[in-house]
Amino acid sequence: MLDFLDFPSHFSLQTLALLPVLVVLEAVLSADNAIALAALTQGLQDPKLERRALNIGLILAYVLRMSLILVASQVVNQWQFELAGALYLLWLVYQFFSSPEDEEGEHHGPRFQTLWQAIPVIAFTDLAFSLDSVTTAIAVAQDTWVILLGGTIGIIALRFMAGLFIKWLEEYTHLENAGYITVALVGIRLLLRVVNDSFVPPEWVMVVAIAVLFTWGFSKKKYPTDLDLQPTTESSASESSVPESLAPEIIPASLSHAEVEKVTLPSAPEKEPSEAS
Repeated sequence: MLDFLDFPSHFSLQTLALLPVLVVLEAVLSADNAIALAALTQGLQDPKLERRALNIGLILAYVLRMSLILVASQVVNQWQFELAGALYLLWLVYQFFSSPEDEEGEHHGPRFQTLWQAIPVIAFTDLAFSLDSVTTAIAVAQDTWVILLGGTIGIIALRFMAGLFIKWLEEYTHLENAGYITVALVGIRLLLRVVNDSFVPPEWVMVVAIAVLFTWGFSKKKYPTDLDLQPTTESSASESSVPESLAPEIIPASLSHAEVEKVTLPSAPEKEPSEAS
């Protein structure tokens, strides 16, 4: 098994130097993945179910990602897998932008009725993103165990960032649109690799494009409307229109019981003296 994983008998300085590089690389490549998964969990419309779907979905995604790394030499060079991943990501983007707009003019991703409808979508979306990230990791490191460790750290970073993006999607207007445009870029990149590797833009172009999209996504917050900030005038008017005669009378604590009754009980109206007949 150790021979299969290319596990070295000793740790070299070069191998140790690759670990932080892979960690940073996985964190950067997981940013677009995280916002995509966070946007998908919005389809459950329940914060508890969103977190549960993300946790279970990423556990399944971790198993699929590790399996992809172990068979990377057979899968990475197979254009059928890249084509399937590209079409799957572009299908998600089409579903989002073709969905009807809500009252605020915003699109929404696929809606899920149950938890187990969302989990496979999350897992296979991460797998489609991994087709690109695993290829990059293999280009950086040749040792399989180093790539496995980097993938493990990447899943942990992905869970942390996806949790943040779930919260930010509720706060920023353009962030969900930016996330799905990022998904489209990854899908187009995979599609270009199927057609011809020379058409694929370099990594720095993707990083700059994603940075620009994230800047736009965080550019506008979902502020409450002016009507929500104004106090209701009816309640304030009703409180100020209470007549003084109905207001409770303050009774000093030093009065005796008989004196209290005189204050609280209304006195009978005095009879006017009758005119002498």
